Amino acid sequence: MPTLERQDEVFVLDLGDTENRFHPDWLDSVGALLDEVEKAEGPRALVTAATGKFFSNGLDLDWLFAHADQAGDYLLRAQELLARTLTLPVPTVAALQGHTFAAGAMLSLAHDFRVMRADRGWWCLPEVDITLPFTDGMAALVQSRLTPQVAHEAMTTGRRYGGHDALAVAIVDRTADEQGVREAAIGIARPLAAKAGPTLGRIKARMYGPAIEALRQKDIPLG
Repeated sequence: MPTLERQDEVFVLDLGDTENRFHPDWLDSVGALLDEVEKAEGPRALVTAATGKFFSNGLDLDWLFAHADQAGDYLLRAQELLARTLTLPVPTVAALQGHTFAAGAMLSLAHDFRVMRADRGWWCLPEVDITLPFTDGMAALVQSRLTPQVAHEAMTTGRRYGGHDALAVAIVDRTADEQGVREAAIGIARPLAAKAGPTLGRIKARMYGPAIEALRQKDIPLG
């Protein structure tokens, strides 16, 4: 399950050491840890990382298909995590040490900055290949954080981007070796910690207003 530790001004949220899919219990845990970050006082920043082969593989499809009657509520919860991350009133950096797929890739885009392992691991939006269309909110998030050309390619082809390719098209902001990903993310986050506060949250909310509105809509068409 996710854990949270603090290194001076930087909170490090570790999503876990499995595929880190968005199971309802996992969403509860991440939400509670984000509450701790938001309630803390003084300069602070957030690095979201993981341990092992995966950063996150996104939605928990096994749970979703087994609870189809709850699909709408589940997607609302997943989208709320994306919207909340996008508007957190603290600087945020995603440390992508492993595979980052689907809603996991969207979660990475909801952070202010991203560091990706250079030599292994993929960043991918595979929805076109698994025949799961993007919700309006998810599409709006991707399109708000990537250039139109890159968003189009990523969303319509399911291309898998390695670290160097992701850096070349600005999906990520920096690459590092396996051992250096988390430290590089902390290095980006720490100098920004003094900017935490309501003003930063309002700036983000206004920058990404249409995407946030789409993510927080209460009626999600399924299919």
